[in-house]
Amino acid sequence: MSDASPSKAESPASAPSLRLEDGAPTSPEGVLLELRDPVDPGVLILALHRPARRNALSPELLAALDARIDQAERAGDVRAIVLGAVGGVFCAGGDLGGGLGEGGFLAAHAQRGLFAKALLRLSQGPIPVVAAVAGDALGGGFGIAMAARLVVLAEGARLGTPELKLGLFPMMIWPILARNLPNKLLHELVLTDRRLTAAEALAVGAVNAVAPVDEVLPRALALARAVAARSPAVLRLGLGAVATVEQQPLQAALQHLHSQLSLNLMTDDAAEGVSAFLERRPPVWMGR
Repeated sequence: MSDASPSKAESPASAPSLRLEDGAPTSPEGVLLELRDPVDPGVLILALHRPARRNALSPELLAALDARIDQAERAGDVRAIVLGAVGGVFCAGGDLGGGLGEGGFLAAHAQRGLFAKALLRLSQGPIPVVAAVAGDALGGGFGIAMAARLVVLAEGARLGTPELKLGLFPMMIWPILARNLPNKLLHELVLTDRRLTAAEALAVGAVNAVAPVDEVLPRALALARAVAARSPAVLRLGLGAVATVEQQPLQAALQHLHSQLSLNLMTDDAAEGVSAFLERRPPVWMGR
């Protein structure tokens, strides 16, 4: 697996112009669009595609997202994912218009498990995800955005949790938000429905960058290309290790990471990375 050149990772302005609308549906419902980055095909671009419903998280959309990321993980040809959305809203949260459906309460409960799976996959999966949030992200959409490892947010976009106004509590997004926001701020957003501005989100470290709306996708792609230029084997090992120790006591965390570092040093890509540094050349990753 070849390393991406610096120009690919650092020069988004020179890349061909991309529109999320140019993607092709990945499911019969057409709720998720897909295209490959023309600069680095190792970057997969996915876009929520329910603009008439403000990209609300229907079971079909969550299932399509899960299936496509699962496919990418199994195939091994994707080294980074950019997750965006079509329309003026990134995601308005859960789809409240679906009711219980034909399966009743238990089926609806199982469908909500797809959302939990999506949050885990985005936040702890082996393929790093960059969220390109070009519009408001509310409720479950806020959770989806914050679950990504890197986030580019549009200048005018707002983040919020309006669930309590509907008699609901943001149960499932709470642990994701708690990992990305200060505790007092999180309580204020949830309890009062105050919307977090892009500037505030950047100030508290909840996002990596704020950009004009038409620059959100190019900035997200630049980050994804930089990630894709790293060893996929080492990224999988390292990200899996830090996910394991996230809630562990310090001593247990250090013991686990000690073992993982030894595994890291035994990989072919570690040897290649050191050799390339000493020889002053770009590394050529083998993915093992």
